[in-house]
Amino acid sequence: MVAAPTTDWLDAEGDALLAFAAGARTPLGFGTLDTAGLVPEPRRAELWITCRMTHVFALGALRGRPGCAALADHGVTALATTFADAEHGGWFAAVEQADGGPGPGTTVRPVPGDGERKAAYPHAFVLLAAASATAAGRPGAAALLDQACAVQDAHFWAEDEGMVRESWDRAFAVEEAYRGANANMHTVEAYLAAADVTGEDRWLDRALRITRRVVDGFARAHAWRLPEHFTPAWEPTLDHHRDDPAHPFRPYGATIGHWLEWARLTLHLRAALTARHRPTEAWMLEAPRVLFAAATAEGWAADGAAGFVYTVDFDGAPAVRQRMHWVVCEAIGAAAALHTATGEGDYARWYATWWDYARRHLIEAPGRWHHELAPDNTPAAGTWAGRPDVYHAYQATMLPRLPLAPALAPAVAEGLLA
Repeated sequence: MVAAPTTDWLDAEGDALLAFAAGARTPLGFGTLDTAGLVPEPRRAELWITCRMTHVFALGALRGRPGCAALADHGVTALATTFADAEHGGWFAAVEQADGGPGPGTTVRPVPGDGERKAAYPHAFVLLAAASATAAGRPGAAALLDQACAVQDAHFWAEDEGMVRESWDRAFAVEEAYRGANANMHTVEAYLAAADVTGEDRWLDRALRITRRVVDGFARAHAWRLPEHFTPAWEPTLDHHRDDPAHPFRPYGATIGHWLEWARLTLHLRAALTARHRPTEAWMLEAPRVLFAAATAEGWAADGAAGFVYTVDFDGAPAVRQRMHWVVCEAIGAAAALHTATGEGDYARWYATWWDYARRHLIEAPGRWHHELAPDNTPAAGTWAGRPDVYHAYQATMLPRLPLAPALAPAVAEGLLA
């Protein structure tokens, strides 16, 4: 029988991930790391990477890890200044240094084109980073959280849909003719954190509406092969990106890792409702079980080799067979969450199995994870080059040691990490 990692091992791996991630600091925020832990393009930074790193370093600061408080503060400052659009509000998707090097006189601008867009996916991570940094007591974080909440209210939450809008142009004037499950999934994560940090139930109410529609609605209606892409009227577009199936954010087909992530988030939502003495619904335990079982049956070793395939088509056949590190991390988190919710041993066995796979195939050295593997489990870089961030891996070292509610940062702040 495969043994689960010890708490000491998880601590050591988490600390190694923090040390590796520290190399991502640049004058603009946090950059994308290559396989050596360097930033090849220090004159450019992505919003989603900066937010994820800020969230991770806020967790490290809460745990008293040296250097993490300063790194979290650097991220908060970058979000409050470098990425913020002072004219139209919200945050740029990507920024770059337009002239010279870092220091006085440097011009920082949004990357022309997509960098100017205001998208729900990275804005969810602004909210998460701000909530985590606020829970960690970092200076300026509470003001950033207030701003992030206001932007969600003004531009992303669609009350009549019970979901968030996908993206806008820079001025929040022209909306993209697309809706996506992925942006809504990370918005649920952020809303759960915001509910705990602000104490405002409206974020929990919204997380419930999103999750009910996606999990108990779209996933159930498609034999649990959750559609990712939709029209503005929330009609599934099942052929989306058939010609670019391994797209990093909008791949063709159904994304196995998201079934696992939705399973975990549904259990967090259920626990958050229970903690507030509010009723839960039967699907909130049923659906995570079914999503987990479907992901394991159709995703794990689906082509005969260990590892999760990236996507399947809507008949359940593998579509993209690459193995992504984040999928294993979410499988670990989902297994741990289901074991916490049910106490059933099968989930503990899967948890140990997937950590064993990660240690055999993904972790090259402490803190250094291959982000993508080929179907034969050798390192690859077709979808992801380098090692862009540590968000999924670091959370995998912490989620099994925390209750299902509150969210990660508030839970660590309350001393609930085992």
